[in-house]
Amino acid sequence: MQLNKPYLLFLGASQSMTDCKTAAGLRDWCRDDVMGQMGLPGCAVDLRLPWYRPAEAVAAGARSFVIGVAPVGGAIPMEWRPALLAAVAAGLDIVSGMHTRLASVPGLAEEAQRRGCRLLDVRHSDRTFAVASGVRRPGRRVLTVGTDCALGKKYTALALTSALRARGIAATFRATGQTGIMIAGAGVAIDAVVADFVAGAAESLSPANEPAHWDVIEGQGALFHPAYAGVTLGLVHGSQPDALVLCHDPSRRCLDGFPEHPIPSLESAMSQYLTAAKVTNPTARFVGISLNTSSLDAESRRKLMASLTEDFGLPVVDPIRDGAGAIAEVMAAQFGPDNAP
Repeated sequence: MQLNKPYLLFLGASQSMTDCKTAAGLRDWCRDDVMGQMGLPGCAVDLRLPWYRPAEAVAAGARSFVIGVAPVGGAIPMEWRPALLAAVAAGLDIVSGMHTRLASVPGLAEEAQRRGCRLLDVRHSDRTFAVASGVRRPGRRVLTVGTDCALGKKYTALALTSALRARGIAATFRATGQTGIMIAGAGVAIDAVVADFVAGAAESLSPANEPAHWDVIEGQGALFHPAYAGVTLGLVHGSQPDALVLCHDPSRRCLDGFPEHPIPSLESAMSQYLTAAKVTNPTARFVGISLNTSSLDAESRRKLMASLTEDFGLPVVDPIRDGAGAIAEVMAAQFGPDNAP
């Protein structure tokens, strides 16, 4: 799925930045591809971007209208219909990560066809994937994995991609979720793939490449999650990662939204991820730990990172505060040209 840039970000009538994590992610990670923002009356969120109406955005160069807000349940509210119709009337593609397909909005598909615009449901794909082969392929792959969902796997992968490129190492961010696809402009919404083909989709997402090239694969879910472990396991097997980065939020005591399921220890998480990864890559190893330290004060953050570094012998970073350079250095040292497969 290829998306046309630059984007006009649609915020609806959002009252909280939490509801606009897709828009915020696009602003933070592909700012040059973002033209501005649009909200409905009563919108309380401001991304500190220029405000545009669709026709104004098109005149300024925008090519896609991106739904940057995620309502509970992933449905498209009917109060958005006038804005969506105005976007296609202005000539913009519409990009959505909702569970509800854009074509279900009355009159939208007809108007888009009349204007020659595309309705892109990045969470859905008409593409078919093969069953995974399990055959090793050239190139290097690093996968971000987590102790829970929604704690920084995407941000870690993006920061690591930037850090590798800054060191002259060829690297490509491989998106597996709707926000990542919007940032990269391409990818596979892995949680929308039929279960039998998840690993095959992961193989196609990170195909054979030059021996020293890194595919930095955005992780999804968590291997111990009662709802989402299946997509995680398929992604691990199909990615065949040479390297893994464990992502963790030290403020969490249980899985988000699942109070009866405690967060596993980092030792247990690493052990289980390595067991899964070695099914398709016997040499898989961890190269770093990524923390979301937004809830910690400076001293608590310093002590925790120092303690984990000593315990695991791995670099520990917060990708927002520190970047991922320390992990990229370990990867460069452990997987240099002389060690390319």
